[in-house]
Amino acid sequence: VGPEALSLWESKSTFTSFGVFFLQMGWGDLGAFGEPSKETPNLDQMASEGMLFLDFYTANPLCSPSRAALLTGRLPVRNGFYTTNAHARNAYTPQDMVGGIPDSELLLPELLKKAGYINKIIGKWHLGHRPQFHPLKHGFDEWFGSPNCHFGPFDNRALPNIPVYRDWEMIGRYYEDFKIDLKTGEANLTQIYLQEALDFISKQQTSQQPFFLYWAIDATHAPVYASKHFLGTSQRGLYGDAVREIDDSIGKILHHLQKLGISENTFVFFTSDNGAALISAPKQGGSNGRFLCGKQTTFEGGMREPAIAWWPGHIPAGGVSHQLGNVMDLFTTSLSLAGLQPPSDRQIDGIDLLPAILQGELIDRPIFYYRGNEMMAVRVGLYKAHYWTWSNSWEEYSKGIDFCPGQNVSGVTTHTQEEHTTLPLLFHLGRDPGEKYPLSFASDEYQRAMERISVVVQQHKVTMVPGEPQLNVCDKAVMNWSPPGCEKLGKCLKPPESDPKKCFWPH
Repeated sequence: VGPEALSLWESKSTFTSFGVFFLQMGWGDLGAFGEPSKETPNLDQMASEGMLFLDFYTANPLCSPSRAALLTGRLPVRNGFYTTNAHARNAYTPQDMVGGIPDSELLLPELLKKAGYINKIIGKWHLGHRPQFHPLKHGFDEWFGSPNCHFGPFDNRALPNIPVYRDWEMIGRYYEDFKIDLKTGEANLTQIYLQEALDFISKQQTSQQPFFLYWAIDATHAPVYASKHFLGTSQRGLYGDAVREIDDSIGKILHHLQKLGISENTFVFFTSDNGAALISAPKQGGSNGRFLCGKQTTFEGGMREPAIAWWPGHIPAGGVSHQLGNVMDLFTTSLSLAGLQPPSDRQIDGIDLLPAILQGELIDRPIFYYRGNEMMAVRVGLYKAHYWTWSNSWEEYSKGIDFCPGQNVSGVTTHTQEEHTTLPLLFHLGRDPGEKYPLSFASDEYQRAMERISVVVQQHKVTMVPGEPQLNVCDKAVMNWSPPGCEKLGKCLKPPESDPKKCFWPH
């Protein structure tokens, strides 16, 4: 960090609070990124007051591994959020998942807690629902939300409805106590999550306590929902209604920070855990702009995310950065702002973005695109090399499951796992952001680019020590039958006999 940035950093390091908005939205869902309906005025204003990252990525094209990556600063293949059950499968944490975030991993809130921070998660945890994986056992002081997505409603016999927690104990279940109308899409959950954020910020400001707020709500995750006030207000249908409500909520949170006089002491970052889910498009799916495919894939539409940094008085307004960034960088950057060092006993994949944010520097670093246990692609500079391609299987595709609707690119969006390790498919993302035109293997440009990329890949593989895979074993007995607090509510359910099995991952 340069002298000017360093002085700012040092003067604020012990007082800087953090807010991370981590949602499921596509690169093309924001007006600031070109969405034509311009229905995200608050996020667009956040961008105009802060810095827009145009080349920002998630660590995995699926929810759970991306969240594990953000909070550990490590690739999912290192922190255990992957499967070895079948090659290159995307895996998340459904109700019957036995695994979760290992005790051996150090999460951002655990490290911030040592520096006196109060940490709260609002929304979806998704790093394991068994007691040992509870977020309050991994550095968070408060939790309001759920361990899984809001799938359902279930019958509470074959499958239990997902619990909603306040801190250590459940306070109800989705569809029973927290209503979601699947016919209309109406639910007031986003408003509840908004109020939780406002109350938490007020409380910490009153006590002059630095805080970390992780706002990870799931309104744009199918089944999509929005409150009554926002239903029918978007040109984009129900998904747009949900986006508009999220945008309104973020605007209220930022305004609250300003009203309390702590905005200059609060670093806020908005981004997404994966690209928009095109499988649920068009009614419940977002937009990935010009990029190829969506959630579940390692094409740009699955892993390049909208990203905005906001820190009034520190980040120059209206900034645009082409720094290659990743959600894992939020781990390292937050520690840096808090005056803390990242753990030295493990490989940390996130970098400190402060030089890029405060001084406009460009830090040379690669982006690795993993799907399960396989490195599918790598980006170095403007070049992206695919070592494997796969959208989804012919069997799944024939059932109507399509992660790239209307975007078939011959030889690229493959329905069999195609290996290209000998001659990777190479794209220049500046000229071809949609990954439609592979460079000729015989061209000088291809040879020069691959010489550089091959060195990066070789160095990466030398340092790669995979963690113990957490997403291999499933057991219906570990589902959300009797979460802590169920006795008080009379909502304990009887689990079936334990019968652990190898999880099946079709994608």
